[in-house]
Amino acid sequence: MYKSILFFLLLFFGTIGKSQTITPKEYIQRYKDVAIKEMELYGIPASITLAQACLESNFGNSYLSRVANNHFGIKCHSSWTGKKVYQDDDKKHECFRHYSSAWQSFRDHSKFLKNGRRYQFLFNYSPTDYKKWAHGLKKAGYATASSYPKRLITIIERYKLYQYDQMTSADALADNNNKPTKKVKKNHKRKTHRKRKDDESFSFNPFGRTINTNNRVKYITAKKGDSFYKIAEELEMMRWQLYKYNELPKSAEPVPGKRYYIQPKRSRAARGIETYTVKQGETLHDIAQHFAMKSRSILRKNNLKNANDIKPGMTLWLRRRKPRD
Repeated sequence: MYKSILFFLLLFFGTIGKSQTITPKEYIQRYKDVAIKEMELYGIPASITLAQACLESNFGNSYLSRVANNHFGIKCHSSWTGKKVYQDDDKKHECFRHYSSAWQSFRDHSKFLKNGRRYQFLFNYSPTDYKKWAHGLKKAGYATASSYPKRLITIIERYKLYQYDQMTSADALADNNNKPTKKVKKNHKRKTHRKRKDDESFSFNPFGRTINTNNRVKYITAKKGDSFYKIAEELEMMRWQLYKYNELPKSAEPVPGKRYYIQPKRSRAARGIETYTVKQGETLHDIAQHFAMKSRSILRKNNLKNANDIKPGMTLWLRRRKPRD
């Protein structure tokens, strides 16, 4: 595995080189949700996943993480059929796996441990016993450095990564929004006084990508270089879902800066938005995307037959059906 004694010394004394572009806290904040999700799916402590990623990638600043999205220093091995990148490690010019996204690296790490026969005994350990996991990884041969367990434990304790072993994805989402979840004792009813905010937004970064909501429908904003294949892969969706939810043909590609829904849109606009006046140049699809509504619902509520019936200056009803003349 990719290692650096110099990095460990810098980490131990709390100094980070000027060449870094991502700080430890920024790196942890960016990928903690991924680690928690992987823990839920594969049973690997989030603290261990994060600590290994921090150590092996130098908090996202290593050559492998920057060039190949390889955050765990996983080598090619005979089973790897994907892209490759070469880097000196235990030997010169060794082969490492090249991923198209950081998320792929985290997922491959989970599968690497879960499916590897030599790592199976690790899953008998408590998911909150990060010390046993750290020493177990060394015992299983994940790394050759004798100091590997100590280095993982140092990172976990310095940055309090053990707190994520007690979290779920829902807890992480609440934490990101400064809305701590409350524990409820058994046999006690929880009183809730929820003030409904249909257009309230939230965001988190499961794969370095922000997710927001509009009209209680989740969406992402496309970035330069995005494709629906990439978005679907990162969010564990099918491409047809993105086309369907956004009412797009299969030939469409995401436009940077535009929002794309990752859940089905609704049949009515958010509360408080009763009508809307069509602007010059706007299409039915534009309006549907803006209000997170299905196009057919807009047509039905306004007694219209098709998109060509939408005209500038027209007042559209978005929550109730327009009365017939």
